[in-house]
Amino acid sequence: MSDSTALTFGKAGLPAPANLAAALRNVQNEVGPGGMTILKMDKTGCWCFGTDATEIEEGSTWGIDPFSFLHGFIAWGDGEVLGEAMASVSQPLPDPGPAPDGATKGWETQLGFMVRCMDGEDEGQVARYTTTSVGGKRAIQELAVKIADRVDTDPEHPVPVCELLREQYAHKKFGKIFTPKLKIVEWVGLDLLASGDDAVEEEDIPDAEEAKAPVEEKKTRRAPVETPVADAPQRRRRRE
Repeated sequence: MSDSTALTFGKAGLPAPANLAAALRNVQNEVGPGGMTILKMDKTGCWCFGTDATEIEEGSTWGIDPFSFLHGFIAWGDGEVLGEAMASVSQPLPDPGPAPDGATKGWETQLGFMVRCMDGEDEGQVARYTTTSVGGKRAIQELAVKIADRVDTDPEHPVPVCELLREQYAHKKFGKIFTPKLKIVEWVGLDLLASGDDAVEEEDIPDAEEAKAPVEEKKTRRAPVETPVADAPQRRRRRE
């Protein structure tokens, strides 16, 4: 599926890898544009995107733009966004000012990034993922640190390609709570993110002897899909 608001993952004007690593590590210490497709995890643990809440294809992989990480604030009213102040993690946390009238929780801290579907029925779909939940922000923080480490060791392949999974825990008051799990299955370069070719899988990085042997052409691959939770609701590709 294509998107008219497709993000260009180019290198023009991007900060140096060292600056990217420093900015991403700052996310660990941190507690959109109009018309952009939104990706989210709903209360039942299903990942979906768009105004029609299209569920992602099971087993699909999504490339995360390391230069798109955002931090800031959002204010929610009765089911609607009353205000949002976001900035790149390479910039200081924005000052949102007084919370808008009607904001039920005032300003809430928010983290996010841009993603592109790499394969399957939604290949090429671009979306923005942002979250205010504790579990969601923790997942983003952990991913940011992994990317920062990757930039330090292999700056040519700083883009993680992930399966969008979920974890769960039992809350005393609210019962079963689902949280995002971003499982990295491979790393690609910025210029190859759109096509997904020439991927480098963590478990397939050769040692010195293997590197001397001829390398067969690689195709984009994904790790085995985790077995869904037994009592989770049946996923649907489209919601009517």
